[in-house]
Amino acid sequence: MDASVPEVTEKELEVLQMLWEHGPSPIRPLTEAVYGDSSSASYGTVQKLLERLEAKGCVTRDRSAMTHIFHPRLSREEYIGGRLRAMADKLCGGSLTPVLTHLLQTETLSAGDRKALRRLLNSTDGS
Repeated sequence: MDASVPEVTEKELEVLQMLWEHGPSPIRPLTEAVYGDSSSASYGTVQKLLERLEAKGCVTRDRSAMTHIFHPRLSREEYIGGRLRAMADKLCGGSLTPVLTHLLQTETLSAGDRKALRRLLNSTDGS
């Protein structure tokens, strides 16, 4: 996906993260995961969050059974990539270099993270 990945609220993102981590799910388990209960107020809130995510194209709903099952429509990686691209477009004229430079200068990377980044840079070098 690209920069057209929609922005989502924090609570919408919590629901998406539950779908990414646990796979397709009906509303009740999502409600319990996000709010720690399954009260009708919490259930209604998660139902509304899922409706908004569906309208934004972030989830799909399987209506084939009585209990609808929600699936993430995009992967975590697609979402992250799209949002980073949108941020780079908005703040850096489309260049990811300032974003990556800032992260590398201000964040402590583990030896494993540095090794993975070097491998990635080497594999895309010259492409």
